[in-house]
Amino acid sequence: MSWGTELWDQFDNLEKHTQWGIDILEKYIKFVKERTEIELSYAKQLRNLSKKYQPKKNSKEEEEYRYTACKAFLSTLNEMNDYAGQHEVISENMTSQITVELTRYVQDLKQERKSHFHEGRKAQQHIETCWKQLESSKRRFERDCKEADRAQQYFEKMDADINVTKADVEKARQQAQTRHQMAEDSKADYSLILQKFNQEQREYYYTHIPTIFQKIQEMEERRIVRVGESMKTYAEVDRQVIPIIGKCLDEIVKAAKSIDQKNDSQLVIEAYKSGFEPPGDIEFEDYTQPMKRTVSDNSLSNSRGEGKPELKFGGKSKGKLWPFIKKNKGAAPEDFSNLPPEQRRKKLQQKVDELNKDIQKEMDQRDAITKMKDVYLKNPQMGDPASLDHKLTEVSQNIEKLRLEAQKFEAWLAEVEGRLPARSDQARRQSGMYDTQSPATVNNCAQDRESPDGSYTEEQSQESEVKVLATDFDDEFDDEEPLPAIGTCKALYTFEGQNEGTISVVEGETLYVIEEDKGDGWTRIRRSEDEEGYVPTSYVEVYLDKNAKDS
Repeated sequence: MSWGTELWDQFDNLEKHTQWGIDILEKYIKFVKERTEIELSYAKQLRNLSKKYQPKKNSKEEEEYRYTACKAFLSTLNEMNDYAGQHEVISENMTSQITVELTRYVQDLKQERKSHFHEGRKAQQHIETCWKQLESSKRRFERDCKEADRAQQYFEKMDADINVTKADVEKARQQAQTRHQMAEDSKADYSLILQKFNQEQREYYYTHIPTIFQKIQEMEERRIVRVGESMKTYAEVDRQVIPIIGKCLDEIVKAAKSIDQKNDSQLVIEAYKSGFEPPGDIEFEDYTQPMKRTVSDNSLSNSRGEGKPELKFGGKSKGKLWPFIKKNKGAAPEDFSNLPPEQRRKKLQQKVDELNKDIQKEMDQRDAITKMKDVYLKNPQMGDPASLDHKLTEVSQNIEKLRLEAQKFEAWLAEVEGRLPARSDQARRQSGMYDTQSPATVNNCAQDRESPDGSYTEEQSQESEVKVLATDFDDEFDDEEPLPAIGTCKALYTFEGQNEGTISVVEGETLYVIEEDKGDGWTRIRRSEDEEGYVPTSYVEVYLDKNAKDS
């Protein structure tokens, strides 16, 4: 099977067919290119999706990822990021191994095709030229033969005419001989050119054209093979990433299997356990006796609505007595006394760990400065050792400050850890925000009782004092308009106001200040007319109005 022998007369059709083959190859290149663009777009969308659901740093959402289910979800997001990377690999490999290679091959193929058909046209033009020469010699031979016949006839006519002179007859004879000789010469020339043309024609149809068409056939077959190889590469590029994609999916399954519901339940306990004991039994209150009643003023009885007066402040919030009692006790919020014991212990431990890290960082910096100073001492040309003394002193002072700070928090931590198992009466009275007892002037020996929200039940004299205090505050605040703002503040840290009387703030949030810190470590702020409360003073940066300061 050879195009040279089977298609010897199909030059134009072969030219069209080979051009069609190149068009098909270019169409396939365009298809692969669009596939790579789709892969890149898909990978980008997967990465954006993974990034969208990643937890934000230094946010409450990041703390949620302590739970195994959230960790599994985070692992899924990370694996999807790797999954997207494999689609980028598909795009890159298809571009480099198929698109680029085939584009270069098409350019070479076009040049080769152009060369072959140029050679074929050249052979065509040559055989056409030979044919024209043959036709020209043939017509010349035919013309000379006709001229010789006419000359011969004229001679015979002149020779038979008795009236013609001998000289005219001789002239006619010579003319006939000349024409006859010219006809013979044309015949010989025509015969030679005919032989030459036949030889050229045989070479054209049996040598030149078969050779050229064979090259074109081989070129076309190479193109077909190249398309097949590219299609195999197309599949292999996909196949190469399947194991890695499989690993990504396996990791997602592994993460799903790592979810431990018991562990997550334990984390909930650690996150919200207060460390308080459940409230004891409520004593029977006998209203038939003329004696003073002993009333339990705890959060449990208040929540049940037993006719007890609710403490009101500012005409807005109810049951917010504890911030004012906190003022009288003068405890600082730096020790996290506003939190339940268990949560306070965790916060203190976290603060101690942070301080220890800062101390280690400063010590590493001091060691580095000391080494640099030693280098300067050995090589004065590198720098002045005395220039590092100030920095070294500053770092040493920072270390000392951090150590004192760490010792302070460690002492609080030891105090909390020492009272967690069994809390004494005095320790309960020192629990800060969770005490709802009367000021220090009230002395009694009654047994305390804790309620779930951290309030305590006192004896009759203590409750009477609390009620008096509440009544005073009711009289003072119930009928008054909301306190005017005396300035603004910006939240330096996020504070979760989960206890009664507090308000939650988010880092960077700006709010109104309606009451300054009275020495108890708490500042009263307002977000809107219906939302106000207390936040630790150390959590906000206060900007008081000049008029408020002057007044």
